[in-house]
Parts: sequence; structure tokens; C-alpha cells
Amino acid sequence: MPSGVVTEPIPASCEAVFRLLHDYKRRLDWDTLLSAAVLESGFPEAALGAVSVCTGRGPFGGIALRTEYVAFQPGRLAAVRMLNAPPFFESFAASIRHSPAGPAGSLVTYRYTFQARPRPLRFLLHPVMTRLLLDGTKRRLQALREWFARGPVPA
Repeated sequence: MPSGVVTEPIPASCEAVFRLLHDYKRRLDWDTLLSAAVLESGFPEAALGAVSVCTGRGPFGGIALRTEYVAFQPGRLAAVRMLNAPPFFESFAASIRHSPAGPAGSLVTYRYTFQARPRPLRFLLHPVMTRLLLDGTKRRLQALREWFARGPVPA
């Protein structure tokens, strides 16, 4: 199964980064990969078991992933797994881990795995999707770093 890992230093605490990452009311303030991000009704905030729907922009424009939080440890770790069957994705799962880095910073490590569909085209889709996801994730985490570097860390 194709996978990727991206690590980015962030000039903010693990707790502050975690809060912003999973605040769906503010998600589009910094997230360069998405055009929409919402939690389904019944979930006022991100938590274990919460379901989100995130719609891509750019090369993934219009593709919406409906995911469920399967791990949620504030300030440390969150993980999701895909619930729906959008175009080109047979499966998708991701985790984001936070670790302290220095007195006022943290490291964010985003890991993902996926399986493309249709199966007969995986030999073509996997390399292309791997590159797009890796590049998009790098841009997304750099934008997160830049968001925190711009101003005072939000409460």
C-alpha cells in the first residue's frame, strides 16, 4: 500500500497546533489542500468517533473524503480512516503526531496510506497519487508553520 510521511517544525506548542488543526471553523484559514472542511451534525468539535468531510482543491478539487477519528489524544495524536468511496480512492488513512521541539516549538509528523482504484489502473495511479499527496501535504504543513510564524499564537 502506498504511504508517505512529512515532518514539519512549527513555532508553537503541541497543544496550540493540535487545537488549530482540528478546529473546523478555522481550518480553511491555513489549510492549502482543502476547499471545504466540516464536521457532520452531531459532532460540535473534533473528538474520537467524530466524522468530518473534507473537500480537496487543486489536483484533488472536488474529491471529498468522509473520515472518522479513530484516535484522538489532544496535543499528541489524531488519526482518521476514510468511510466513503470517492473517485480514485479505495482506502485512505492518516495520522498526525505532535512532539515538543525546543522551549516554544513542536514537530508535526503526518503519515498516510492509501489504495487507489480501480485496481487495474493502480500501476498508473499509485505513483501519480503518491506524488500529489506528498507535495500537497508538504505545502499544507508549510502553510501551517507560516500561519503560526505570522502572529501571536491564538488562545
